[in-house]
Amino acid sequence: MSKSDTSATLRRLESELASLRAQSGLRHLDQMEGINLCSNDYLGLSTDPRLREAAIAALAAGVPVASTGSRLLSGNAAIWEELEAEFARFIRTEAALFFSSGYAANMGLLSALLHPEDVVFSDQSNHASIVDGIRLSRARKVIFPHLDLNFLEDALRHSNDSAGQKFIVVESVFSMDGDRAPLDDLLKLAGRFGAELIVDEAHATGVFGPQGRGLVAAMGGTRRVLATVHPCGKALASAGAFVCCAETLKQYLINRARSFIFSTALPPYFAAQVRRAVAIVAEADAERKRLEGLAGFLRRELRQAGFDTGSSDSQIVPVLLGGNDTAVYYAGELCRQGFAVRPIRPPTVAAGTSRLRLSLNVNLPAEILERLASALAAARVAPIHRGR
Repeated sequence: MSKSDTSATLRRLESELASLRAQSGLRHLDQMEGINLCSNDYLGLSTDPRLREAAIAALAAGVPVASTGSRLLSGNAAIWEELEAEFARFIRTEAALFFSSGYAANMGLLSALLHPEDVVFSDQSNHASIVDGIRLSRARKVIFPHLDLNFLEDALRHSNDSAGQKFIVVESVFSMDGDRAPLDDLLKLAGRFGAELIVDEAHATGVFGPQGRGLVAAMGGTRRVLATVHPCGKALASAGAFVCCAETLKQYLINRARSFIFSTALPPYFAAQVRRAVAIVAEADAERKRLEGLAGFLRRELRQAGFDTGSSDSQIVPVLLGGNDTAVYYAGELCRQGFAVRPIRPPTVAAGTSRLRLSLNVNLPAEILERLASALAAARVAPIHRGR
């Protein structure tokens, strides 16, 4: 197709892509090569033979390879209901509902639960799935600066004239900063101002809390929050996500959450993999302790080398670099040294806060992390980087 034959829409898209390219913001789909420091496979279960064996055993027992429809049509199966009941017992909640992804879980939960007359207070660093779920709900939203509880308290105080209900939504471990929400303080604020608390445990499930049940469980707040979201595609090395909540809320979501109602259910055999992953994670205290030690070691190495790791206190260790070009440069240098690293740029993070997001897993030797810190330090003084 010649340029003159290109539609106005495609020309507009080409212009926008060119603008992204000029700002070092254009992304590409690439295969990961080298030592993977982008993965959310925190406990190293993605290659665990026990998960493969669970799926194979389910298939051998005749569990179907396809669901054939949404859960409300032909896609429900006893194995999904059993898994939901088991996961609710694991988290210590009344009920759990399984969605096809963490994104679908947040979108479905928030767009169904929040009404236009409600007010929702959302942390500035919340995941895009939370942001989009709130937008779809048409509730009045208040975005508070990241973990600024003074701002949040003032905003809650000034919202008393609202005709609807109040909700606070946070991640327990924030995906780009690697820091933790002060859940106990948030629960106290919620109680004082009559707000409900919703917590996305995406990067805490399997990694923190008793048996890996998350940070809400770690502070004894499971029965005091309205809902927790537990995606399975990270430490559980699977897919989908559970919303853990009261039975009443579960039944409401079955009837109102569009991302649940209109999504084809995952194949029934896959429930066997998720079930096995939960059982493994429940017994992984030694792995959680090792992961915590590796993250602390890397933060110390990076800070001693003069890098800013922000307020991270989890297995997610950002290296804050500022501009897009700088983040792209450092990622390229690390890739040349055999590390699989991606630059994180706007709109994923705010302008001026581009970074490397180093995501650790339990199988990384400390020697590799030491070499990583040295490679970053060497990249900072390389001639190509002078003047940046």
